[in-house]
Amino acid sequence: MTALSRKAFLNATMGGSALLLLNACGGGGSDSMPAAAPAQAATCGASGAAVSGNHGHTLLIAAADLDSAVAKTYSIQGAAGHDHAVTFTPGDLQKLKAGQMVTITSATTLGHDHNVTASCV
Repeated sequence: MTALSRKAFLNATMGGSALLLLNACGGGGSDSMPAAAPAQAATCGASGAAVSGNHGHTLLIAAADLDSAVAKTYSIQGAAGHDHAVTFTPGDLQKLKAGQMVTITSATTLGHDHNVTASCV
């Protein structure tokens, strides 16, 4: 059995997407370090079965976008040979920030669309 590196694993599971917001953990540190901020979602999005009829689509939402006062539109192309757009309202983004799942129907491309159920982890 071959061990996968973290990078290889993430590339395989996220379709090679470059936007990954992961919390890093490190060693060391000092007692004089300020207290850490409350934990917030490291990544938000959808892949696999969270995209209906999925054939390679992936959605990634930057945690900073969860505070947006305007609608945000994202590409879900991922490893698929075509793209779809999904748009989240500020209310949708607030629901994600609060830990709720949100389902959005993508734009129609090549005669089909997808229901994309996003969540934050």
